[in-house]
Amino acid sequence: MNQLVLDLHLPQPKSFDDFVRGENAELLFQLSLWASGDASVRALYLWGEHGAGKSHLLTAAFERLKPHTAVHLIDARHDMLPQQLDSNAALIVDNVASLDAEQQIVLFDHYNTLREGTGRILVSGHLPAMLLPLRDDLTTRLGWGLVYQLKALSDIDKAAALQRHARRLGFELSEELVDYLMRHAMRDLPSLYRLIDNVNTLSLSKQRPVTLSLLREALKT
Repeated sequence: MNQLVLDLHLPQPKSFDDFVRGENAELLFQLSLWASGDASVRALYLWGEHGAGKSHLLTAAFERLKPHTAVHLIDARHDMLPQQLDSNAALIVDNVASLDAEQQIVLFDHYNTLREGTGRILVSGHLPAMLLPLRDDLTTRLGWGLVYQLKALSDIDKAAALQRHARRLGFELSEELVDYLMRHAMRDLPSLYRLIDNVNTLSLSKQRPVTLSLLREALKT
């Protein structure tokens, strides 16, 4: 049964459709233009608190763009930037504040290369660019393009997101269960999504409906 559960719930590619926009409608519009290859949006810096959804959006942009152009997705916490980059390529860098001194120089050079060609760049951080602990010339470059703060979702938007995520997995999450989650679990959306996934797996493996009892059981694991 466990193997069957795993086979049925392989990770799905991230998309913009999965993201609850909340107060981020303009940002999502511009990001969609960037990911479609629109020449009017070539450089975009996105910042916001942990759990707001930055990594989700960067991955969704990568998935949207990769069939059409050479695109590199780098998480600066554990990936290295490519040493060489075509001036027509696309570069996506998540968690940019994690770049060490050498990698900051590489990103600075890549930014200039892409700007001189027809390439595009998308970068995320936890603070406005000028407040990042990076080289001044690099933070200046990051501020040259469009800059948006990804605003955290309200509790109402989070509840809607959780219910939609559960529905995609094949079950309904009642308002009672949503309320319990919001009061007893970590409140950032990625953590809540993971918990919903765990509840669903537990429900399938034990062949039990998703109830408050099952939810409490999942919270203990």
